[in-house]
Amino acid sequence: MSDENGRVFREAWIEGVRAHYPGDPKPGYVAPWEETPDWERASAAAVCQQVRDFIEATGGNASKLTREQKGRFVALCWTGQIYKHFADPKPAYVADWADMPQWQRETDSDIFEHIEKQR
Repeated sequence: MSDENGRVFREAWIEGVRAHYPGDPKPGYVAPWEETPDWERASAAAVCQQVRDFIEATGGNASKLTREQKGRFVALCWTGQIYKHFADPKPAYVADWADMPQWQRETDSDIFEHIEKQR
């Protein structure tokens, strides 16, 4: 997985957390790339590539998705990465869209849109 893809994802995540998280986010939420665990770096790169591949596969027409649909796509891809790296993840780590906090849904939507603008 590309380090560049991971950094694009991570930058969008941090921007989204800072914009949408109520109060002060946990330090790990906004830690710089260099302090991000290896599994999380690999996951960020993988999800960024999945979003890019999806946009490409639709001929750019993924732009017609609603903001929620874009966020759901990111969330589902991330959940797949959690299952890849953790045998028995905490339920909150693999929560369905409806069970995710609003700040996280907004951040996931921001991530898709950030990647989309990188094209």
